[in-house]
Amino acid sequence: MKLALIIDDYLPNSTRVGAKMFHELAVELLQNGHQVTVITPEINASQCFSTDNIDGVEVWRFDSGPIKDVSKYQRAINETLLSFRAWRSLKSKVNENTFDGVIYYSPSIFWGRLVYNIKKKCGCPAYLVLRDMFPQWVIDAGMLRSGSLLDKYFRFFEQYSYEQADGIGLMSDRNLELFQSQNRTLPCEVLRNWASLTAHVSYEDESTSFRKRLNLHDKTIFFYGGNIGHAQDMANLMRLAKKMQIHPQAHFLFVGQGDEVDLINRLATDWKLSNFSYLPSINQQEFKRLLSEVDVGLFSLSANHTSHNFPGKLLGYMVQSLPILGSVNEGNDLMDIVNANQAGFIHLNGQDGALFASAERLLLDQSLRSTIGEGAYELLINQFSVHSAAQAIQNKLGASNALN
Repeated sequence: MKLALIIDDYLPNSTRVGAKMFHELAVELLQNGHQVTVITPEINASQCFSTDNIDGVEVWRFDSGPIKDVSKYQRAINETLLSFRAWRSLKSKVNENTFDGVIYYSPSIFWGRLVYNIKKKCGCPAYLVLRDMFPQWVIDAGMLRSGSLLDKYFRFFEQYSYEQADGIGLMSDRNLELFQSQNRTLPCEVLRNWASLTAHVSYEDESTSFRKRLNLHDKTIFFYGGNIGHAQDMANLMRLAKKMQIHPQAHFLFVGQGDEVDLINRLATDWKLSNFSYLPSINQQEFKRLLSEVDVGLFSLSANHTSHNFPGKLLGYMVQSLPILGSVNEGNDLMDIVNANQAGFIHLNGQDGALFASAERLLLDQSLRSTIGEGAYELLINQFSVHSAAQAIQNKLGASNALN
């Protein structure tokens, strides 16, 4: 099949997990014999349309205003215009034979019109990889009032995006249940997050070692990498770092970007944390190298969430056989999956004492870290491989094409 993959952020410049996942999917589909074209914005590009090639994947880039790490108002405007700007740039290059299927990724919720136009022109099905229940999580976080004019605006585009899909993949069973209760007529299934299974190998003599650069040679590093925002409730992990100061050999390293970067740095200063470091986002290759040097993978989800996310950062931890330590919202089946498979220790957000106790266990018992890390890699192989994700999507698109 000739497949169009649509996402709002892509390699080589993106540091986000979604971009990495989508590229791994594109490469896997390419290896399965499909022709793959990624459609993605290029921020403030010098030309309306450009192409390049990454690992054999053709990439079509269209000019767009910034949609990451800008004000919410600017982001809303530029995301609203994504489909318009994309189709304006691409429509002369798309005919009835250009694509046999579309795979699009949410966030963003604003791809609906572009997907509609491609489907109409090519007569092909589309599959939505739904990773983010926006705007619901913003309402849960108290950042948007339910029923407000802005909520209704976002809901319109959200629903329009859903309606273009011939199949929708959600990341967990609980998310599927929640989605089906609100969208009973839409075709949906569980499509877990994915990663390739190849770990990065770090060499002790690497001059670029992060441990050497940060003077952390003898430390056990508790690492958080990814979005540092309201949905993550970063104060939760900062409280853990504060409690762990009683153990001089423990160090907390956070890497990423988002709305709560100022918060974590302010808390580190106010609490005089000597066991905490922050680095801005780094490129994917550096990120892989860093993951190979740390000891425990951290994550956090806000207790206010009603949806049940599986953070993509966990896949990077699993690839490197890192034990997982974190907190989730009530009812999130991620806790059952990870704990039952001995891949880590997950607690409800707010159970600070239990989270601290698990952190201590992982700090003080290197053998336990190793055993739990092996469990994390086994879980990745069994449930979160890119091969299984690609297979599920291409089967759905192939079945939909057969019905047309």
